[in-house]
Amino acid sequence: METKISFTLNGKKVSLSTDPLRRLLDVLREDFGCTGVKEGCSEGECGACSVMFNNKMVTPCLIPVGAANGQDIMTIEGVSKTELGQRIVQAFADGGAVQCGYCIPGMVIAAYNLLLENPNPSEEEIRLGISGNICRCTGYDLIVESIKLAAKRGR
Repeated sequence: METKISFTLNGKKVSLSTDPLRRLLDVLREDFGCTGVKEGCSEGECGACSVMFNNKMVTPCLIPVGAANGQDIMTIEGVSKTELGQRIVQAFADGGAVQCGYCIPGMVIAAYNLLLENPNPSEEEIRLGISGNICRCTGYDLIVESIKLAAKRGR
């Protein structure tokens, strides 16, 4: 049974009629073209699909789209247009934290979530902030250093 679902996506009001039990991940990618939201594990373990949901990081592979009704969602496409998001993306590029790029949207979302809450995190807080995101190529040291750089540039 299809239901009309409306929410704010990257600052714009959107709506669709769909099965409310469809994964939010699939709706974002297939219906709204947000291909920066990557499908990794489909179990909420890898962080590749991370998005901001009412200003908190979540994994939309575990969320039915019906739960998004009336909510505010920001994907990497939206985050990368914010001042903080641009600063993080530039720091990742400058710090050499991007290799294959598959995990990077989720890592940027995790960094964004962290720096929104704590603009001057310690290394331990950064490592904790990205702990739900898996990187198999670059390794975490360059990512951690890039998040430190983004925080420093915000001061």
